[in-house]
Amino acid sequence: MRYYVAALLVILIDQITKWLVLTKMSLGQSIPVIDGFFFLTSHRNRGAAWGILEGQMWFFYIVTIAVIIGVVVYIEKVKKTERLLSWALALILGGAIGNFIDRLFRKEVVDFIDIYFFHKEKLPIYNYPIFNVADSALVVGVIIIFIYSLLESKKEKRNA
Repeated sequence: MRYYVAALLVILIDQITKWLVLTKMSLGQSIPVIDGFFFLTSHRNRGAAWGILEGQMWFFYIVTIAVIIGVVVYIEKVKKTERLLSWALALILGGAIGNFIDRLFRKEVVDFIDIYFFHKEKLPIYNYPIFNVADSALVVGVIIIFIYSLLESKKEKRNA
């Protein structure tokens, strides 16, 4: 149950922050949080990461529903034995549902976290694609699964 509560918290934080962006900012507006590095920028994405597959909503609906079902099944399978993996899956579930809600009701994903890296003479060299809380949860969940996989691989080698 706690993993679903965690996923629900991700969804709530994601949707509240997106609602704030939609109601308090105009499209394209950018507010500096850490000057030259971190901005809140109102942006919309009709595709996946970095705007790929733009406008392919049915594809996203089908893939997301499959991911949600797969993650729930996997959480149920491992929740009593694999805590770290279950927390990672909870983050992925919350992130997937958060962006699914946007695609379903808005036909686009609301993004707003805007990061600039590597400055030269006070000018940013790289602007990371704008993202949101759901995207962050997905990425952190995948990183935890990667770390979990490495730990499990080492454990298996020691036991062999």
